Amino acid sequence: MREPSNVQIQVAAVTDRGLSEKRPLNEDSLLSDPERRIFAVADGVGGAQAGEVASKTAVEVLDEAFRHQVNGTDIEDLMEIAIQRANASIFQMAQESSNFSAMATTVVALQVDGHVATIGHVGDSRLYRLSPDGKLHRETADHSVVEEEVRAGRMTPEQAATHPSRNVISRALGAEPSVEVDMKTIEIDDGTTFLLCSDGITRHIPDNEIRDLLIAGQNLDDVCAEMKRRCYERGAEDNLTAVIVRVGDAPNAFAHDDDERTLVAKRSDLEATVDSAMHQTLADDPPQPVVPPAMPMPQVAAPTSLPPPPVSEREALPANPVLSLESHAKKRSGGGGRALLFILLMLVIGGAAFYGGMYFQQQHADTSASTSASPTPTPTPADPVLEFEKKKRAIDLAPAPMVKAMNDEQAAKGLKNPLDSTDPEFLYLYGRGLMLMGDNINAIQAFERANANLKEDATPLYDKLKIESRLAALGVAFRLRTTQPNAERDRRVLQAFDELVNKNVNPITSVQQ
Repeated sequence: MREPSNVQIQVAAVTDRGLSEKRPLNEDSLLSDPERRIFAVADGVGGAQAGEVASKTAVEVLDEAFRHQVNGTDIEDLMEIAIQRANASIFQMAQESSNFSAMATTVVALQVDGHVATIGHVGDSRLYRLSPDGKLHRETADHSVVEEEVRAGRMTPEQAATHPSRNVISRALGAEPSVEVDMKTIEIDDGTTFLLCSDGITRHIPDNEIRDLLIAGQNLDDVCAEMKRRCYERGAEDNLTAVIVRVGDAPNAFAHDDDERTLVAKRSDLEATVDSAMHQTLADDPPQPVVPPAMPMPQVAAPTSLPPPPVSEREALPANPVLSLESHAKKRSGGGGRALLFILLMLVIGGAAFYGGMYFQQQHADTSASTSASPTPTPTPADPVLEFEKKKRAIDLAPAPMVKAMNDEQAAKGLKNPLDSTDPEFLYLYGRGLMLMGDNINAIQAFERANANLKEDATPLYDKLKIESRLAALGVAFRLRTTQPNAERDRRVLQAFDELVNKNVNPITSVQQ
């Protein structure tokens, strides 16, 4: 064992199952060992006992590794090896027991040795660092579909905050035989405070509030209690866990940091991190919602704020849908180029092609009244892809009223069931609205019928609808996989996706046109 550091640390922690009846157990686990200065948070996925087993395995393997640490051991190597071993253990259990077949877990770990901090990370649990000058830094980058789209510039933070797949992680322990672990080692000063937390904390407490709490909280137990209180006040839809570690004493300036602190915190699920290494500060004036077009969609006024997102069903999803599907493709085709194309398709354009509605500003020119006669200019044909994106945005802003309007529109045409429409664009948009409202059974029917009604042509809108309808069906099938399994439906969805891959569609070009 190496000698304990002489730098004093303070530690506090909280973990709670939250308020959701869908999560009767707390599937989060934590490690807090001030003696060996190793700390971790793991957020299990897979539902019921499986998520709890996965997260406990992760922290127990880390704990065991540092209990048997020998002098001279490289801390970063030790942490990475321990996380890899945890991954292998969880994967093996998932393979050997049907009860654990979908289990996996996130993990974020911190080891402090004097003024050196080592960080390991897989998934969307986070580690924040509050430096002595009062600046908050996010030291981890979420391994999730929407965060990867934000970092790639294909999705805005505002879109990511309400995205239907905002809780789908793209990397986790136990999803595959091996996993890539993000590792870093940094130097720190006395007065540095760390927060390790699961997404049950960050979905309800934005970064600016986290900074204010860490700055104001001289007593770390009080900070933990306040985090739990705010999560409960805002719904506590998920298990919540936080571990706070302060190295040395908190700077006295924190207690009088009135010029720096935000006096009235604005709630935002994806507020920009102060001086964050991961995000740029959001613009003061975010883009205004686009008013939906009048034709062919019925016009519905966009609400002044986005509707509340549906309660997450994170435990009902596969631990890592991206990697699980990669495995499926390898089993069916023997790996090779097809599996590689699949990975690129899902990771590069997953969010953009699946749900990635982009902001499009309506452009209009003011025409002044004129008494003199002038020739009427020939109208420029509307860009169908641009119009399609506007309609998607309208659905995202107000799914319920838009679905009602679409029902009324079809009823006026004599169709009792909108799913009987033969318009693939309408069917995709109708399915998107149903999906956002939580009606996944009818949504997947709409996506499949949209795909079935597509007529072969070379237009950009055709390519876009072909990709989005199949990816949307794939995503909804995952949501239904554990709650309402249907082998025939899954076979159809995967076959449609296989056809997309086999035809060598270039999804990046198609989506960006």
